[in-house]
Amino acid sequence: MSGSRYGRLVGLVGLIVLVGLIVRAVFISPIDPSGIPPGHRLPPFATPLVQGSLQGKADIATHADEGENGKVPACAERGPQIFNVCELYEHAPLVLALFVDSGSCTGVLDSMQTLMRRFPGVRFAAVAIRGDRGQVRALIREHKLTLPIGIDEEGTVAALYKVLTCPQVDFAYRGGEVQSKALLGNPTLAQLRSRVAALTTAARGRALGAGAKA
Repeated sequence: MSGSRYGRLVGLVGLIVLVGLIVRAVFISPIDPSGIPPGHRLPPFATPLVQGSLQGKADIATHADEGENGKVPACAERGPQIFNVCELYEHAPLVLALFVDSGSCTGVLDSMQTLMRRFPGVRFAAVAIRGDRGQVRALIREHKLTLPIGIDEEGTVAALYKVLTCPQVDFAYRGGEVQSKALLGNPTLAQLRSRVAALTTAARGRALGAGAKA
């Protein structure tokens, strides 16, 4: 198979996956074209890290023994092979990208990797939606990515976060409260930098305000 045909095939598969996610989101949660609204907390979840050997579906439980959602509260799922969104936002603001491993959708990962050096006080992380683990690992190696990347094999997190476009980038304060509407589509480095700068400024003002009240 030629490279051009392979590229078209990968793009088509990504499109099919994204359409499936949109249909699922429509029936599981109310439509919101901008993801989790500002002022709400990012829904808890834990998935395997792409680079690890741990297998399993996403845990989205908020309490113990929630059946299909999970036996253990997602925030309690900790370990070196676990991607836990609660752990990521516990001590710093978080920029979280949900993406499909296809076409230009993965470009946001390079931008996030670049901005990690400029904004050391912010955590950057991503989740591959229904991705092929081997392909995502190859992407990590090729682009020399160091940000943590989880894998949502069944699209559970995508439905929880109301993903209707690729990628979807969410911005949250320390503690998980969403700071602003999600950045949708394929943002430029400048667009993403501007949003991360706004997050850090807002987080700094929030911390100063809390200190003044104390």
